[in-house]
Amino acid sequence: MKMLRQMKIGVLSGGVSAEREVSLKSGEAVYRALLRRGYNAVFMDVGRDACEQIKQSGIEMAFLVLHGGWGENGAIQGMLEIMGIPYTGSGVLASALSMDKVASKRLFMQAGLKVPEFFLASSLDVEQMPFELPVVVKPSSEGSSVGVSIVEQWEDFQRALSAAARYGWPVIVERYIRGREIQIGILEDEVLGGVEVRPKRKFYDYTAKYTPGSTEYILPPEIPPGIYEQCKQAALRAHRALGCSGATRVDLLLKDEDIYVLEVNTIPGMTETSLLPKIATLAGYDFDDLIERIIEITIKRFRK
Repeated sequence: MKMLRQMKIGVLSGGVSAEREVSLKSGEAVYRALLRRGYNAVFMDVGRDACEQIKQSGIEMAFLVLHGGWGENGAIQGMLEIMGIPYTGSGVLASALSMDKVASKRLFMQAGLKVPEFFLASSLDVEQMPFELPVVVKPSSEGSSVGVSIVEQWEDFQRALSAAARYGWPVIVERYIRGREIQIGILEDEVLGGVEVRPKRKFYDYTAKYTPGSTEYILPPEIPPGIYEQCKQAALRAHRALGCSGATRVDLLLKDEDIYVLEVNTIPGMTETSLLPKIATLAGYDFDDLIERIIEITIKRFRK
């Protein structure tokens, strides 16, 4: 542990995605936790010149809190591997698959997991809808519910497609399922626990996630123990199906006894009030413990 504290750890945050502000908050929280534990940490607000910034910094490990965009899609992970710098979280392929909602859905289904019925819209002229309204319209490669809409009236459909399409094609259109939102935290191959989120808005969108008082969080979820265990196992199967490493948060939808996997977040929010740290408390990790455990997992994985 003494050797780890001597390593220069760069907390990579910011980036250029739509989740930049959240990333900066996560980075600041992680940076302060590392300092409290006596680590040689530096806070880095990385931009498009990330490669040059990292080279000049002289860091020996990267703690990644770059939400969305090239921070989560495997690009920064590939660059760090070329540079020979260990980094937290999932590898290149798992990061890319998790960020690609279409590819991840297909892998979930291959693993025997349920996903909401969906189709891909490749233009604004969608003439044949395979199911009735309401539907969920979302980008195929964004996080934090950026660009996501619930459409209940046909006149709103084109507007929702345009909003999602700002982040690229294709756009995913899912059958809307009114259920309970359960999120499970995983640390390497250990299920930490879960939280039920009850947004006061129509769904758990960007505003509900980051506006104080907009959502109620139930830890652990108020669901039957047997169903809770099934949720944990479904989340772990999703994590493994994509080949994820380190800390992830798996978003599920529970409708009666049916469990639907929505997505796996390979770089979940890491502020002290974010969901993964909240969930980690169920397993006995306070925030600083969680950050230190992630560092230990990273070193062990890269030594192999």
